[in-house]
Amino acid sequence: MTNIHPSAIIENRANIADNVKIGAFTFISKKAILKSGVEVMHGAQIYGDTTIGENTKIYPYAVIGIAPQARDLTKEDNVKVIIGKNSIIREFVTINEGTSNGGGITRIGNNCLIMVYCHIAHDCQIGNNVTMANNAILAGHVEIGKFAVIGGMTPVHQFVKIGEGCMIGGGSAVSQDIPPFCLAEGNRASIKGLNIIGLKRRFQNEDIHALRVAFKELFRSKKALKDVVDELMSSQNNKKVLKMCSFIKSTKRGIPYKRKK
Repeated sequence: MTNIHPSAIIENRANIADNVKIGAFTFISKKAILKSGVEVMHGAQIYGDTTIGENTKIYPYAVIGIAPQARDLTKEDNVKVIIGKNSIIREFVTINEGTSNGGGITRIGNNCLIMVYCHIAHDCQIGNNVTMANNAILAGHVEIGKFAVIGGMTPVHQFVKIGEGCMIGGGSAVSQDIPPFCLAEGNRASIKGLNIIGLKRRFQNEDIHALRVAFKELFRSKKALKDVVDELMSSQNNKKVLKMCSFIKSTKRGIPYKRKK
């Protein structure tokens, strides 16, 4: 049975499933879709064409689906926010809707944890099981792969891609692409090694060993990075190594790393 506080403002035609809980002084737009088990807590606001997946919790004073922050902003139709199931959006998080030039959708996957005061700008694409710690900030069009962790107080530049399973240290500033399974930190952030703790939680020793060997060749040898990528892609069959190499090969913003002398 749906539980809606009498002070909540819910526009006509909002699609509210069974077993949804909506707290006091909330706002739900007419285009919103709240699926079964969603909870929207005190003072949270859901604007625009926003879909929230099953059992996701929206904590007090989060603002979701609001227009992007831009000087030349004009009202757009057919732009959306889509949030997956079993995610947690904590207090004062802001999530902007997509733009027509950026694909139209800001997307957050399943089982994500977005902590207090995080900001997710227009057209960001966030995979499943991503964690963003307090005050992490994503500019427009950022892409984050599944199981990545973004440390607190970390801004990420627009159009940056952060690969699967990455760990970005707190207080970093990310302006270039970070390949899958890597650990990066600093201002500006650079690659420091593999995210070994994250790898041990998910993969077998065989994969971890292959990634260790490949990482050393990519970022510790004296060869040009693109040459090492080509060599590994022609000689390797490990899927994790190939994923890292494909990511590096496709980068448009570059990969931040420093050769050890």
